[in-house]
Amino acid sequence: MMYHYGQLFPLKFQNPLVVFSSNIFAIMGLRSLYTILSKAASDLEYLEPAVAVVLGFIGSKMIAEYFGYDIRTDVSLFVVATLLSGGIGLSILSKNNEEEMEEANGASSSTTE
Repeated sequence: MMYHYGQLFPLKFQNPLVVFSSNIFAIMGLRSLYTILSKAASDLEYLEPAVAVVLGFIGSKMIAEYFGYDIRTDVSLFVVATLLSGGIGLSILSKNNEEEMEEANGASSSTTE
C-alpha cells in the first residue's frame, strides 16, 4: 500500500527529476524487500505451505461471499495471522530441532571414535 502512495506523490510535481528519483527509490525499496523475503522463504520451510493455505482461505472467503455468507474481517485477520505465524513458528521449531539433532549426533559420534 505504501508503494502506491509513493507513486502518487510525485504526480503533483511537474519536475521530471522528482518523478524519476521517486520511482528509482521505490524500485530500490522493493528490490531490498524482495531480497529479504526470498531469504526468509529459503530459511523458513513451512512459510510457503502456510501462504498457500492463506490464499486458499481467501479464495474460499471470496466464494462464500459470492453465495451470501459473510465472514467478519476480524475473523479473517485472525485466521491469516494464525496461519502465517504458525508457519513461521513451525519453521523455527523444525530448524532448532534439526540443529539439536545434529549437535547430538556430532557429540555421540565423536565420543564413540
